[in-house]
Amino acid sequence: MEWEVVIGLEVHVQLQTQSKIFSGAATAYGADPNTQACAVDLGLPGVLPVLNEEAVRMAVKFGLAVGAEIAPRCVFARKHYFYPDLPKGYQISQYELPIVAGGTMDIEVDGQTKTIGITRAHLEEDAGKSMHEGFGTGSGIDLNRAGTPLIEIVSEPDIRSAAEAVAYLKKLHSLVRYLEICDGNMQEGSFRCDANVSIRRKGTEKFGTRTETKNLNSFRFVEKAINYEIERQIDVIESGGEIVQETRLFNTQSGETRAMRSKEEANDYRYFPDPDLLPVVTTESDILGIRTTMPELPDAKRARFVEQYDLSDYDAGVLTSSRELADYYEKVVEYTGTTSAKLSANWVMGDLAASLNAENLDIADSRVDAKTLAGLVNRIADDTISGKIAKDVFIAMWNGEGDADAIIDAKGLKQITDPDALGKILDEVIAGNPTQLEQYRSGKDKLFGYFVGQAMKATKGKANPAEVNRLLKEKLQG
Repeated sequence: MEWEVVIGLEVHVQLQTQSKIFSGAATAYGADPNTQACAVDLGLPGVLPVLNEEAVRMAVKFGLAVGAEIAPRCVFARKHYFYPDLPKGYQISQYELPIVAGGTMDIEVDGQTKTIGITRAHLEEDAGKSMHEGFGTGSGIDLNRAGTPLIEIVSEPDIRSAAEAVAYLKKLHSLVRYLEICDGNMQEGSFRCDANVSIRRKGTEKFGTRTETKNLNSFRFVEKAINYEIERQIDVIESGGEIVQETRLFNTQSGETRAMRSKEEANDYRYFPDPDLLPVVTTESDILGIRTTMPELPDAKRARFVEQYDLSDYDAGVLTSSRELADYYEKVVEYTGTTSAKLSANWVMGDLAASLNAENLDIADSRVDAKTLAGLVNRIADDTISGKIAKDVFIAMWNGEGDADAIIDAKGLKQITDPDALGKILDEVIAGNPTQLEQYRSGKDKLFGYFVGQAMKATKGKANPAEVNRLLKEKLQG
């Protein structure tokens, strides 16, 4: 408890452009190795980079979303270092004059809201990929990713726990997908994180020595890597050692980090303005034009869901966690009406979400579309079927047996609501259980549930529960 954790995150977001940031080569994932790396990406002699305008627009879009300052003039720089998968020997990035400066993002952890500052977001190109499996004692190089457009989003060191780091990343992940500037696919490397972690004694203002754990590509790995690094650094210091500023890698099998190389400082990279690229000028007119393309953002949509659909903050937060899920929910409500907004939310977050998770499907791949789910919600709302029977109907819908009405008719699942019909069934139930009837009338009120269960059993679950309760109370009183 005497230690305080200080965390800053650098998030690499692959921009969803059709071509690379400085060339016309494709960015599609999954192509054969080295088939999407042109002469510009490889930095061959005599080639000149040409900036992708759409990448600039996407970076500005992100800046507007987080309330940042958009630089009226930004400059690209060469960042020099050698890696086998960086064939030019330098990376084109931004240093002193990034396109986005400042901004904030609010996160929620344990019911508390916290604001995380954003230092900058700059445009840069990605490097290639080294592959070390299947090559015997050597390695293979796939340069398809070389030149892929990125924005690197650098947070202020405002994060104080692994839980806060994950909350920040999830919020950021949702935002870039809402903006449609990134597909967010972490397995493919479209959204990955470097975690800078240090510790200091509580009450100390000076930061401790930090380590940087590279290329974390899942929320779970981020949490595990940070927690491991926190414990490791505490153990080192409490054992009389010192933390070394270095770059580390996370082993997903062991759950441990290990040293990769000493951490470079900015001067080690020998930044200087790229002589082949002109400064980028962004006018107020440009910004205004981009602002008109902005979608409704997650926080605003969440607030609207609470107001418009009378949902709890929690429900609204779940439903707006992705743009696709929010759109699906609103499509359901379009067919059910706002009077069933809460019931619709329950089904989207409940049975539908469970079925999607069970088969690892995204909402876009749901076997039950929004209109079909709305049909089921409507049959619950008008008492055609009970909530319990609706679960069976949903399973049939998921398995492709038709819409709710067709399944209800085919299986004879309509709810029994007629008081006369129910009354006759309840009379038979009561007559068939004289001992329980006597005990109930002697004061064993808990037996009321027994009679409800017998009634539902007699009707194979098709009796309207509210009507069963009302009629039973009348009949059991004698």
